[in-house]
Amino acid sequence: MFVGHYAASFVLKTVDKKVSLGLLFLAVQFVDILFFTFALFGIERFKIVEHFTQSTHFDLQYMPYTHSFAATLFWGLSVFVVAYLSTARFGNDRLKISVVLALAVMSHWFLDLLVHTPDLPLYSNDSLKLGFGLWNHAIATYILEAVLLTGSAIWYLYSTQSTAKLGKYAMVIFVLLMLIINGVNIFAPLDANATVVSVSLSALTAYFVFAIIAYWLDSKRV
Repeated sequence: MFVGHYAASFVLKTVDKKVSLGLLFLAVQFVDILFFTFALFGIERFKIVEHFTQSTHFDLQYMPYTHSFAATLFWGLSVFVVAYLSTARFGNDRLKISVVLALAVMSHWFLDLLVHTPDLPLYSNDSLKLGFGLWNHAIATYILEAVLLTGSAIWYLYSTQSTAKLGKYAMVIFVLLMLIINGVNIFAPLDANATVVSVSLSALTAYFVFAIIAYWLDSKRV
């Protein structure tokens, strides 16, 4: 799953408006940021296989440190602790902020569960692996992500107020752009020059660029 993960960002932003949407965009993709970073150094592995599923060209071979259920709990707890220790200035709100960020991190595994083939381990790479396999149906995958993203964005827009014209219209354009990019991601043929390094760097770039845009546009709303 790609843009569908941002649904959790939009929803959790409405739970606590003190948390930056940009930070939530990074939090929901935190384990993927780790995964592609680890893949660059051979700590975790994926193989490029054209049409591995209808929606992806990647065989996710080894990722117990980021995408196991145990790892999800670990990274969520870690983010909670770091957030709690670094938000003392928010006083009584620090607990709520920390919980929101931890939930954003942990939401990733549960949304991945819907689309992945059975490659999400419970703990080690040799443990039971789960995945409902919606990636084997490209149109259904796209519709699911589109519904999640669009529905959550509408809720976010309904729950916040724009302070400038940019805040009123640009977020809608941003969501539409993400839907287009996700369509290309799912339906476009494999780039003949794709490598593990190029795919990893492309994914990492997208995560940070999206987060920067989300932070900027969210600053135009209250």
